[in-house]
Amino acid sequence: MRGSRSILLLLTAAMGICRLATAGPAIAAPVPHEAAAGRAVGLPGSTSVASAVGAASRGVAGAEEGGRIRTQVISLHDVTISSEVQGKIARLSLNDGDAFQRGQLLVGFDCDLYAAQLSKVEATADAAAKVFAVNQKLSALHSVGELDVQQAKAKAKEADAEAVYMRETVDRCQVTAPFSGRVAKRLVAQYEYVPAGKPLLQIVDTEDLELKLIVPSAWLSWLRAGTALRVHIEDLKEDYSANIVRLGARVDPVSQTLEVSARIKGRHPELLPGMSGWAHFPGHS
Repeated sequence: MRGSRSILLLLTAAMGICRLATAGPAIAAPVPHEAAAGRAVGLPGSTSVASAVGAASRGVAGAEEGGRIRTQVISLHDVTISSEVQGKIARLSLNDGDAFQRGQLLVGFDCDLYAAQLSKVEATADAAAKVFAVNQKLSALHSVGELDVQQAKAKAKEADAEAVYMRETVDRCQVTAPFSGRVAKRLVAQYEYVPAGKPLLQIVDTEDLELKLIVPSAWLSWLRAGTALRVHIEDLKEDYSANIVRLGARVDPVSQTLEVSARIKGRHPELLPGMSGWAHFPGHS
């Protein structure tokens, strides 16, 4: 009996060893939280920060291939025109892409109601001014007190202020172009009733254009405002002469780059905001 029990125990132990031998690799012990966090944030032994810097450096190197820098045409005035009064749009003839000149009417509102209110307050202001003038004459004759004169004066000023307010409101019924350019997007329709503050048009200045470039900060040893460059605009397959007009105020510490602005010489109606190309600096390639 005792011998059979020993044999059974030996067989059980042998079967356990066989199962361990045929099982897959043992599961690794979990990495301590501190070690994992260290790798995630780039503590000693980590390569995450070095990889990011290396990737940024490779990006700058790619942009400088052949001594060229990627550039984009931008507009100095790219704005959304909004309504300053509420009312129905009576005139809106411009569509997307249409050109306009500075001072041209962009949007006209139905201003009959505001005009009527202006006539009313102007009449009130005129009457208040006359009352004040009469009280001044009566005061000289000691027929009215000084209080009556001051009250008449205050009412005349109040009426004048209301008249000025209504004149400004009527003037805002006509939305004119602050600069020459083109309509990027029309946001409302003619005869639509809009509240004050409603965006009406997105307009862009197509004449006052600049170039934006991202250059290596090492170029600051020779790059200055006025430095000449040549620009190839890919959209037009044309080359232009330009000059640096402004240097950025801060160097990116990771990529070691700086944003600069340039302006193309002369007037070129074919250029549009958003066009892009390559710039190179003669003598510094």
